[in-house]
Amino acid sequence: MKIYIDLVLFLNFMFDFLLLLTTSITLKRRASLKRITLGSIIGSITILVLFVPFNVLTLFIFKIILSIIIILATFGFKDIKYTINNLVYFYLISITLGGFMYYLNTSFSYKNIGMVFFNKGLSINYIFIFFTSPIILYIYNKQMKHIKEINKLHYKVDIYINNNIIKMNAYLDTGNTLTDPYKKRPVIITNSKNFIKEVKDKPFFYIPYESINNAGLIKCYLIKKIYIENKGIKSNVVIGVINEKLKVNGVNLLLNNLLMEDL
Repeated sequence: MKIYIDLVLFLNFMFDFLLLLTTSITLKRRASLKRITLGSIIGSITILVLFVPFNVLTLFIFKIILSIIIILATFGFKDIKYTINNLVYFYLISITLGGFMYYLNTSFSYKNIGMVFFNKGLSINYIFIFFTSPIILYIYNKQMKHIKEINKLHYKVDIYINNNIIKMNAYLDTGNTLTDPYKKRPVIITNSKNFIKEVKDKPFFYIPYESINNAGLIKCYLIKKIYIENKGIKSNVVIGVINEKLKVNGVNLLLNNLLMEDL
């Protein structure tokens, strides 16, 4: 089997460059192109050592040490947590790209009859890899940013009623600025059956609301205490009850933007 060293070096350099660039963008490290290039060169040159007949354990240790050297050369050292974070994302992005490349190669190179797969003599070429790799990494980076933004708006909330704690999954609805007209207290919204069951015998009052397509009255309760994850305790909170499904999947409480500003 012929191995073209120059092609191996070039391909590995390009992949390392893409991976380090994506890591830098994802974590907002602002590493210079010179440092990203340096890290890519280290990765491409040291790949030659992989042709040395190491045993599995030695090869694994070598790859870990090599990855740390690449990360330090690219992003520098600030502290252990900073370096480990860079290393973890570098590996996650590598696994993502490698998984897609394996899937594409399998799709092009194999066909199946039922559960039996066999090679059909095709393979994705290097040009195809160059075109698809940046696209895959771009999509990965966009999705990671989207997930981070969404996660920032999710909270765990404990509501204290009748010596019981109702645990809820909450979402910060930045468009929710509803307040009661009496004391201007922010109103949070829930459709939780557990909450409705706990407050069925408690006094309530109505608050008028108005949206783009609807208007009316919402049934509200004054709750003495709630706890919002990473924010703290809030006393005398107004919670409105609706029967409709909330617009965010997996949550049963919509936090009020005004309430969160006070915490």
